[in-house]
Amino acid sequence: MIRCGFRHPFDDPNLVSRGGLVPVMALAERAGLGALVRRHVKIVAKTGVYPEVKVGCLVAGMAAGADSIDDMDLLRHGAMPELFDGVRAPSTLGSFLRSFTWGNVRQLEAAGRELLAELARLAPLLPGADQLAFVDIDSMQRRLREGTRSRARRSGTRRYKARRCWSAG
Repeated sequence: MIRCGFRHPFDDPNLVSRGGLVPVMALAERAGLGALVRRHVKIVAKTGVYPEVKVGCLVAGMAAGADSIDDMDLLRHGAMPELFDGVRAPSTLGSFLRSFTWGNVRQLEAAGRELLAELARLAPLLPGADQLAFVDIDSMQRRLREGTRSRARRSGTRRYKARRCWSAG
């Protein structure tokens, strides 16, 4: 990778550095990301206000390639605030994430599961996936031998490998 020693900031109010976020976030909105987070995630800390907006910012930032809280600042460059409402500062997003408890993580997982199901319904990527398929899983077990018999006998353990046969009808 070649490093030039300078960065190209997108601070012109008419430029958008990540225009591909518009359809991604429109699909997330159509799938009900905000409503799902609002319904499932309940954070009692004072930084947990408007979790649907903050989770939306985090999803947009990750889709745009941010891999740290500091990188979430890319959502505030150029004309990005004109495209998206409620863009939060990276420090606000970091405080929000630090306020999560184990229960809040589970709540967010529940919202994510429902979002994934809705995204699959809205954007069918596997045509014919709704058709019937038969899966035949044999319960026969065969002993798996590693090395010689004497080594397997000495270890005192028996290992079995299940045989699986997959077929689509």
